[in-house]
Amino acid sequence: MSSTTPLALTMGEPGGIGAELALKAWLARRDEAVPPFLVIDDPARLTGMARALGLACAIVPIEAPGETFARFDHGLPVLPLGLTVAATLGLAEPKNAPAVIGSIERAVKLVQAGEAAAVVTSPIQKQSLYAAGFKHPGHTEFLAQLAGGDITPVMMLACDALRVVPVTIHLPLAKAVAALSQQAIEHCGRVTAEALNRDFGIAKPRLAVAGLNPHAGEAGSLGREEIEIIKPAIETLRREGLDISGPFPADTMFHAIARQRYDAALCMYHDQALIPLKTIDFDGGVNVTLGLPFVRTSPDHGTALDIAGKGVASPTSLIAALKLARAMADARQQHGHHR
Repeated sequence: MSSTTPLALTMGEPGGIGAELALKAWLARRDEAVPPFLVIDDPARLTGMARALGLACAIVPIEAPGETFARFDHGLPVLPLGLTVAATLGLAEPKNAPAVIGSIERAVKLVQAGEAAAVVTSPIQKQSLYAAGFKHPGHTEFLAQLAGGDITPVMMLACDALRVVPVTIHLPLAKAVAALSQQAIEHCGRVTAEALNRDFGIAKPRLAVAGLNPHAGEAGSLGREEIEIIKPAIETLRREGLDISGPFPADTMFHAIARQRYDAALCMYHDQALIPLKTIDFDGGVNVTLGLPFVRTSPDHGTALDIAGKGVASPTSLIAALKLARAMADARQQHGHHR
């Protein structure tokens, strides 16, 4: 795999804003230095979308990923999915689930075969996939299965100014507290440190760990999770050689000076991680899956069914996801060469 291998962008939910974002990302290729990418989709659908939105983006069907670089300046390269996709904008319909799933599977196969550098996923609408029999909680778990092996991926949200990793993710707050464990923190720490080294080119990653409770528990008077769960995990990882510190009060971890002291922050629950990131860079955040044998990024937003087809969707997060995927793939290749 080399830097002349394109990125593979999946179709995502066809009733959402994915197609509009792909078209707009291609149109921004020069101004935003967007790396060459192909879309696994129905070319006729994208042609119709470009026409409907008045976007001057030609659709260029290709037969193999290797054609992407030669064709990228002429139009958006589309690797045909082999399925006709008839979507109603603003609606997520279970009938399109085979196309949505097929696009993801094809992207992974391309990367596994060395024909694509990374997988960039457009947002999916999980409810419509569930209605069609999809058995996975979301993208991440499906990608882990496609990767094969015994993999427990880790979710990172990244922007230029901050990287955060929530240890517990999509759980009600009470359940997130109950689910927090020393083992989970240790797993996130190991996977994050390895990814920062391999995929971000950081030789000696620095991790900072947030406390769960106000003031990081105030020596136990505001909660004992820091003493009984979080500190033991930090001590274990430190003995393993990681540069890791904390637990820190979460309300003082994310201002500009504090962020200079670490390369990624491990957070104990979803909002503790995502509120600072989205406050700092709402449009530029990228969802990154760590721990997979291939690079995967995604825009940090959903399908936005309410604005689909209105021409107002911003491609900023998708462009950031494409750029980060390219940088990570190149860093991973360099890391492989230097090991």
